[in-house]
Amino acid sequence: MSYLNCIEIETRPSPDAAVIWLHGLGASGHDFEPVVPQLQLPPEAAVRFVFPHAPVLPVTINGGMRMPAWYDIKAMDVERAIDTEQLMDSAREIEKLIEREVERGVPTDRIIIAGFSQGGAVAYQVGLAYSQKLAGILGLSTYFATAKTVEPSEANRNIPIRIYHGTHDPMVPEVLGQHSISTLTEMGYKPEYKTYPMDHSVCLEEIVDIGQFIRTHLRLS
Repeated sequence: MSYLNCIEIETRPSPDAAVIWLHGLGASGHDFEPVVPQLQLPPEAAVRFVFPHAPVLPVTINGGMRMPAWYDIKAMDVERAIDTEQLMDSAREIEKLIEREVERGVPTDRIIIAGFSQGGAVAYQVGLAYSQKLAGILGLSTYFATAKTVEPSEANRNIPIRIYHGTHDPMVPEVLGQHSISTLTEMGYKPEYKTYPMDHSVCLEEIVDIGQFIRTHLRLS
């Protein structure tokens, strides 16, 4: 079976938990690689961080320029006109990475799906729809692109969801993060939301909070 190219970091040998972390538009799997040491995980925790590289696609909002993208964005309006079929293709590729972790001995309920911006939209789709119980979803400066089409899995009806957003984000305005919260709540989930005084990026306080989420939901000591 073929898989997306990925950067992998193991905090200790023989990981028994994993975080699959998707980057944003035009970036790469290297984007969040430096964050791992800042998460303040317990020294005995054995976690594999998987940072996949998105495929290279033409992106309409950037004049058709080819760049790493999980899907095409056709318009930057609040509704975010996107290529949903490409997003679903990307979601299936991430599901294959989950299945590879299971083959490596990591149970699905010790796998967190995280994503920044475009990557977060894919993370929502994967985390809510995956057929086996997952440990959690981290949505970073993102939006819920498949809110009207996702088919939620009963296995993940109670999945922990944490959403982080910058109050000064010009690329993905905070209103989109708030809309994700309200939509997920209406769907019966219990997402938690926190903002930071930042733009379309991450900050140290957020990284510390992400580390806490990972420790809690991967049941790390």
